[in-house]
Amino acid sequence: APLCEKLRAEGFDRLILERTGLVLDAYFSGTKIRWLLDHVPGARERARRGQLCAGTVDTWLIWKLTGGRVHATDPSNASRTLLYNIHTRAWDEEILRRLDIPRELLPEVRPSSEVYGETERTIFGVSIPIAGDAGDQQAALFGQACFHPGMAKNTYGTGCFVLLSTGATPAPPQNGVLATIAVGLRDGVRYALEGSIFIAGAAVQWLRDGLGILRSAEEVEELARAAPSSEGVYIVPAFVGLGAPYWDMYARGMIIGITRSTTRAHLARATLEAIAFQVRDVIEAMEATSGITLAELRADGGAARNDLLLQIQADVLGRPVVRPAITETTALGAAYLAGLAVGVWKSTDEIAQHWRMERRFTPELTAAEREALYRGWKRAVERARQWVEPEAR
Repeated sequence: APLCEKLRAEGFDRLILERTGLVLDAYFSGTKIRWLLDHVPGARERARRGQLCAGTVDTWLIWKLTGGRVHATDPSNASRTLLYNIHTRAWDEEILRRLDIPRELLPEVRPSSEVYGETERTIFGVSIPIAGDAGDQQAALFGQACFHPGMAKNTYGTGCFVLLSTGATPAPPQNGVLATIAVGLRDGVRYALEGSIFIAGAAVQWLRDGLGILRSAEEVEELARAAPSSEGVYIVPAFVGLGAPYWDMYARGMIIGITRSTTRAHLARATLEAIAFQVRDVIEAMEATSGITLAELRADGGAARNDLLLQIQADVLGRPVVRPAITETTALGAAYLAGLAVGVWKSTDEIAQHWRMERRFTPELTAAEREALYRGWKRAVERARQWVEPEAR
């Protein structure tokens, strides 16, 4: 964080945003690499001599699976590092110079759907082609068959990750949402807007582990259903600050609106509503940035099994939320990318024909009810923002 603040004071964050599509934040790996090179004796010199390698976790996996023969990544992972220019589709030399990161340290960037190499025979008993590579959320977007501009998915997990496809042209990163490469195929890259919400399902875990009002995370739906309304209670789960669209590392969690009649059921419902409100925050920012009005939201991830959460999401958004037959779409997307590379499928159009809906959730609140709830949320967020005092930073 201190390095990020120094770069921000220099105005370097604007160049990073323009070229990488990312806000300058310690969440991303570029400044972490800089810290390691600064604090591990001899690391920078060894990197310049080609004796060290770095990359995101996919790079490490490919390296280990191929016995150190392949040091590579794909555009979707490279675009999450603060170091990759999503317009020129290359590591950005000016950013590397400013962070003093040797180019020799970084992996080759190759298409997301391509045979990278083969696994060491000793690992599985046979050599297996490694034919697909993508970031987890970009793989989920691919698994949800969101191939056309305006299609969006949200993965409900420990956090939430909303991606909106923008096609062959990147939308300018504005309003607190990020521009990213969604996938790199043989015919070029596809772009998306992304909003990362730090705390979603983790807030339910906090109800279980921190407050002890649940025996298991799965109980939250039944408990929340016991309260038809949260009765004005709002939970802002800024346990580690707020991600998109606020990017406020000094925000902190808050419960507000409680009265003598507030019960654990109200807290459970307010927690599910907080997840849905955060997703609306991101989608509104994406719509303002792209000029696209979302028709529906495709949902996946472990928490997408919660019917009440998806109904609340539809109510808060005022748009349908659709759950596919297969909700493990990250793994599905990775399989699609590999299959495309080796000829199992011939095109994304063929892959899209395999997508199936399991259930569609439609809004049940009136517009007036929806907006009243959302106004309360926005007021609560403002009270949670910049909570950490400057001297405590």
